[in-house]
Amino acid sequence: MQKTEMKNLVWFRNDLRTTDNTVLHEACKTGNKIIGVYCFDPRHFEIDKFGFKKTEKFRAKFFIETIHDLKEQLHQLNIDLLVFQDLPETVIPKICEEHHITDIYLQKEWTKEEVDSEKLVKSKTEHLNWHHINNQLLFHPEDINFEIAKTPQVFTMFRKKLEKYVDVRQELITEKQVEDNRIENNTIIPKLADLGFKDFEMHPHSAFPFKGGETEGLSRLNDYFFNTKKLGFYKKTRNGLIGVDYSSKFSPWLANGSISSRTIYWNVKKFEKEHFKNQSTYWLVFELIWRDYFKYVSMKHGNQIFKLEGILQKDYDWSTSQTKIDKWINGETQSDFVNANMNELKETGWMSNRGRQNVASYFAKELELDWRIGASYFESLLLDYDVHSNYGNWMYVAGVGNDPRDRKFNVQLQAERYDATGKFRSIWLQPSLF
Repeated sequence: MQKTEMKNLVWFRNDLRTTDNTVLHEACKTGNKIIGVYCFDPRHFEIDKFGFKKTEKFRAKFFIETIHDLKEQLHQLNIDLLVFQDLPETVIPKICEEHHITDIYLQKEWTKEEVDSEKLVKSKTEHLNWHHINNQLLFHPEDINFEIAKTPQVFTMFRKKLEKYVDVRQELITEKQVEDNRIENNTIIPKLADLGFKDFEMHPHSAFPFKGGETEGLSRLNDYFFNTKKLGFYKKTRNGLIGVDYSSKFSPWLANGSISSRTIYWNVKKFEKEHFKNQSTYWLVFELIWRDYFKYVSMKHGNQIFKLEGILQKDYDWSTSQTKIDKWINGETQSDFVNANMNELKETGWMSNRGRQNVASYFAKELELDWRIGASYFESLLLDYDVHSNYGNWMYVAGVGNDPRDRKFNVQLQAERYDATGKFRSIWLQPSLF
C-alpha cells in the first residue's frame, strides 16, 4: 500500500488536548491522513462493586465540556473528532474498516481497565499497526536514570534521583493538516441526560468554578501565573480550604489530559525567567513530581495498587460497616471538619488537598474502613480523579503504600490549624445548603 493511501486513527482517552500531545504529534508527522475518535464508554457510568457510579455528574459534565473543546481545537488543525457513546471495541473496528485505517495511535496506559479495553479493540484490529506512546509524564520513561522495577519506595529518593539529573522534554507543537484531511462527521457529543444525569448548576461556593477543556485549562494557567502572579504565593496558600486561588486547581485538566505536566513545567520556568523564582515556583514543580511518582509506582506494582493489602502487602483488620460508610459520605461523623469536607465534595465534586488527607485518614485510621471503598467514592465524585494519584494517595494514608511512617491525622488539630476561625466549616455545615 502506498503511503498516500495510509490513514492514522488517534484514539483519545485521557490525553484530551492538542497542545503538547505526543500521540497526536507522532500521528501527524507521518504525513498520513488523520482521524480522531473519542468514546464515552458506558462502562465508565456503571455501578462498581462498592455501589458507586464510576463517574458521577461532576466529572461527566467536565468531560462533555472537554470533548466539545477538543473537537474545536482539532477542527482548527483540520482534523475531525468522531465522538460515540458506545464501547470502543464496538466502535473502533467499524471506523477502521470504513475509513481504511492502517495505524492506531494512542496514549500508553498500564492500569487494568485501560489495558483490558485496548485488548478488546486489538482483538478485532490485529492486522493494524498499533503505536502506544508515553504522553502523561513529566519525566519520560526513556530518560529516567533507574529501572522502573527499581522505582524508589520513598518519594524523596525518587525526587532526588530526577529533579537535578533528568531533563524535562520540550513541549511539542502539532502542525495544521491539509484541508483535504477533513471527513464527513455526523457524530454528536452526548448531553448529560444521555449519560443518565440531570443537568445542574455549579454550586455558588465551589472552589472550582471552571469548565472542562484545553482552552479553559490554559486560560487558568495564564491567569494564575502571569495575570495575578498567584504562583509566587503557592507554597503559602496551598493548604487553604476556601476560594479559587488557594491552589493552582490544575488537577482536573491534568487528570483528563487537557493540559500536560510539561506545559505547566515550562510555564513555571518562563515565569521564573520573566518575574522571579522562589519556594512557591519550586513547590509547584515539586507537586508535579509527586504526580509522576504515583504513576511510576503503579507501573512498578501493577494491579497491586488496587488490592486491600496494598503494595506493602500489610494485613489489617478492615471494616465494611455500611453505617459508618454512610455517615462518612453524608457528613455525619463525629468530626465537624471531616463532615464539612465531605459535604463540599458531595455538592461540588471538589475537595482541597488538606481536606482529602484528613477525610481519607479518618476513614482508614479512625473508622478502620476498607480504604478501597473510600478510594472508589473519590473516583466517583472527584472532578480530578486520576487512577494513579487516587489509589497511590489512598494507600499512602491507609498505611499500605509509600509512607513508611504509617501516620494518622489528628483531624481536630488539623481543623484548629487550617480552619482556625471555623469559616470553612460554617460554609459547608449550613443546613440551608442541603
